[in-house]
Amino acid sequence: MRFEIFTLLPDVIPPYLEVSILKRASERGLIQVNIHNIRDYAHDKHRVTDDTPYGGGGGMVMKPEPVFEAVETILGQRPAQGQGQPVPVILLTPQGRVFTQRVAEELSQHERIALLCGRYEGVDERIREHLATDEISIGDYVLTGGELPAMILVDAVSRLIPGVLGDPTGAEDDSHSMGLLEYPHYTKPAEFHGWTVPEVLQSGNHAKIDRWRREQSLLRTFNKRPDMLEKTDLTEADTNFLKSIGYK
Repeated sequence: MRFEIFTLLPDVIPPYLEVSILKRASERGLIQVNIHNIRDYAHDKHRVTDDTPYGGGGGMVMKPEPVFEAVETILGQRPAQGQGQPVPVILLTPQGRVFTQRVAEELSQHERIALLCGRYEGVDERIREHLATDEISIGDYVLTGGELPAMILVDAVSRLIPGVLGDPTGAEDDSHSMGLLEYPHYTKPAEFHGWTVPEVLQSGNHAKIDRWRREQSLLRTFNKRPDMLEKTDLTEADTNFLKSIGYK
């Protein structure tokens, strides 16, 4: 999986990629993250990448010329004409569709994706209309730029690439992957400050453990995110358990 990140601040991204799981995934060739400085494609003396908005108003707007040239040069494809582009060009913006685990799964099916990080008041509308093939937001709030959202996408999507996680089924059990919040986890010692690990987890009975974990996921989702239950495929046993704890 190859990620192409286009940004005005290329130095803020590498530190996060050089530790832990993402570092190992990169070293093993499972992912490749290429960072491109948009300023390198501005050809004036001061490498200007922003200008004042037409119509007045505060702030600056990212200019289209260096952004188009950067993306076209690296990807080798012309401006978007619909959704048929070989490499998706994703604009990170508060106006985009909200990023979810389902979106991460969708993106993980691509061999290569481009992430375009906005700055200032935003990007020239022609970038949005004619270069980006998708727009994604990580939530209903505003950040100073798209670099943090880009790293979040890289992290979430990378975890879904086979071999990136040590546990082959690790991503399947995560919160949201199965439509529910994840069950509680415990490790040694069995007792800490008088708090003990549930007996079922120490029983060795994997059928009971699996059912306990499922019920805990249902319980946790019911208490914290009941809206998710309306979108989840529930078994008869799930439904009966939820009724027993007051879910209608």
